[in-house]
Amino acid sequence: MKLYVDTTGKQVTVSRGTEPKNDQNGNQRSEKGTGRLMWATQVFVLDETGGEVITITTAGEKPNVTVGQLVSVEQLEAIPWATNGRNGVAFRAVSLKPMSGASGK
Repeated sequence: MKLYVDTTGKQVTVSRGTEPKNDQNGNQRSEKGTGRLMWATQVFVLDETGGEVITITTAGEKPNVTVGQLVSVEQLEAIPWATNGRNGVAFRAVSLKPMSGASGK
């Protein structure tokens, strides 16, 4: 089952530039099945309840976004995980795109 996050009414701002999503050996990961390269972008998500920093993974072309820029997130998916006694939530999206004419600065 896929868990999608509704980003309506949330302000999403890039807080660290997009970087390759690397494996434990330092090699850039690729998407299973398609071979598309994976990217990690840290964002700050703000709504009426407060804010949170998350990292969103995308696959394919590197998102053309910059630090401080407001972005739109297409199909944000929350993926719970647990490994070796640790757990958390990973976030994945189809794309991150700059909001037209918007800047968080």
